[in-house]
Amino acid sequence: MRRAIEVASAFPEDVPVGAVVFDGQGRELAAAGNEREAIGDPTAHAEILALRRAALLVGSWRLEGCTLVVTLEPCTMCAGALVLARVSTLVFGAWEPKTGAVGSLWDVVRDRRLNHRPEVYSGVLEGECAALLRDFFR
Repeated sequence: MRRAIEVASAFPEDVPVGAVVFDGQGRELAAAGNEREAIGDPTAHAEILALRRAALLVGSWRLEGCTLVVTLEPCTMCAGALVLARVSTLVFGAWEPKTGAVGSLWDVVRDRRLNHRPEVYSGVLEGECAALLRDFFR
């Protein structure tokens, strides 16, 4: 999570969210921060960019055995993407009561109707992750 916090802090022009994808051996495959403002793309969330970069590196859209670590609870788009990418584990820091899709408003990743459900660890370094957001919006 500390690496995701570091990545989030590197993008001062957008909401500070950092995402890192690790392989099954704990090696970093890809990292990204929000780049919506920088590239004018509404889908340029940290999670989406990190998943895309990891898939390119691995050479497959299937990220089985991988872990996505993100500083903020994923939205519906990002939660859906990590399910479709077959990410094995999701670790996130701060809860997102307005748009969160991993337990706050929705629970996309645990929906039994889907064919893949990652293991989820929430609230990891929650205080530090939430502080990034509070400082940004202050």
